[in-house]
Amino acid sequence: MDEHEEAGLSEAFWAVARRLRHLTKDALAPWQITPSQSRALNVLGRQEALRLNELAEQLRIAPRSATEVVDDLQARGLVERRPDPADRRATLVALTDPGRDTAQAIESARRTEADRFFSALDPDDHTQLARILRKLT
Repeated sequence: MDEHEEAGLSEAFWAVARRLRHLTKDALAPWQITPSQSRALNVLGRQEALRLNELAEQLRIAPRSATEVVDDLQARGLVERRPDPADRRATLVALTDPGRDTAQAIESARRTEADRFFSALDPDDHTQLARILRKLT
């Protein structure tokens, strides 16, 4: 592959990533949730509860940014802070019932949008793309 083809591949990849980001943002609009908040809900939906620093690690963001995301979600009643029974100095973050419902609804909307986006591929292309993306990650 020459330099021009590599640049074209890179540009195509980033164009797809931008398109998926745009579609995700549109899918989140009904809940007035940012992508960062959505990712936090998703991570917390897979856990019973997490310390803020653990949430920040899983989101790959700074602890201060995780605090801001949690503050916003808590103000909306989607997460709660509670004492860590294993360490009284630490605080855990967990989804509330409305937070769990919202996380599930958002995941369903994102999945529907992704299915629609990738429906442009025939089944063989879909399988090949999934294999290639897994290989790259």
